[in-house]
Amino acid sequence: MYRIGIDLGGTNIAVGVVDEQYRILARHSVPTGAHRPAEAVVADMCAAVEAVLQQAGIALSECAGIGVGSPGTCDPQTGEVVRSYNLGWHHVPLCRMLEEHFHLPARLGNDANCAALAETVAGAAVGCRNMVLITLGTGVGGGIILDGKIHAGMYGAGAELGHMLLVLEGEPCTCGRRGCWEAYASATALIRQTIAAGKEFSQSLLAQIPAEEVNGQTVFDAADRGDGAAQQVIDRYCTYIAAGCTDLVNSLAPEMILLGGGVSRQGERLLEPIREYVATHCFGQREGAIPVMDVAKLGNEAGIIGAAAL
Repeated sequence: MYRIGIDLGGTNIAVGVVDEQYRILARHSVPTGAHRPAEAVVADMCAAVEAVLQQAGIALSECAGIGVGSPGTCDPQTGEVVRSYNLGWHHVPLCRMLEEHFHLPARLGNDANCAALAETVAGAAVGCRNMVLITLGTGVGGGIILDGKIHAGMYGAGAELGHMLLVLEGEPCTCGRRGCWEAYASATALIRQTIAAGKEFSQSLLAQIPAEEVNGQTVFDAADRGDGAAQQVIDRYCTYIAAGCTDLVNSLAPEMILLGGGVSRQGERLLEPIREYVATHCFGQREGAIPVMDVAKLGNEAGIIGAAAL
């Protein structure tokens, strides 16, 4: 039997048909139009499902069900998007709406949790029963898999990894607190740190770049050209990531931690110092307690595959 996976984003809805080996056989994408009522968005979602089935040459009767990964707080028990600021949704019964249209079982999960699940069935963590995915992007997100299942917490509101406290009364965070991990380890934070270094070190290459042109790659390019201030920023940034990873190791003892998001494309440049920090600072410093650390593999396919795997 095939499964349908829907990656519901604030900008686009990506739909795919997945086989039993979690291979995407066909995919289709449409704009979300998140400013519209939920009913209009779901109608487009249903049309996209029908389009991708036609594209794949697969009948609806050959599908076991539909999974959806959505931003925000999702209750997997009720199938309801409790609140999604990206979509402007509040208590939207998404699974019921899909089931009424397709007469197939529907399942719902947070999009980051779905991405973590995808890595365990078809990505870098295949066969891993306990793992954590950390996404380094505009914020710091993530998903937790415990004993082969998504750890969603009460009402699906768990695994907000970016909002663990790293520095008491530290940098302001978008959530309203100060000192969250996200305020130090996100790509947004890295950009802020790069701009600050450019202001502090007038002889640095970073000082020559207008603030509005700085992005997550800027500091790495400067370090490649031998800029010492840039390398200091990278070293400190890796320590911020590693400190949060160490807390996760001490709390969950996962077999694997994966890094995703745009910054993770730096690969071993991030992983090597992070591994070293975690090995030195995790509780007990026991070799057997240190997880494998790697980069997530599936990229943009993770949302569809993880939703289908629900």
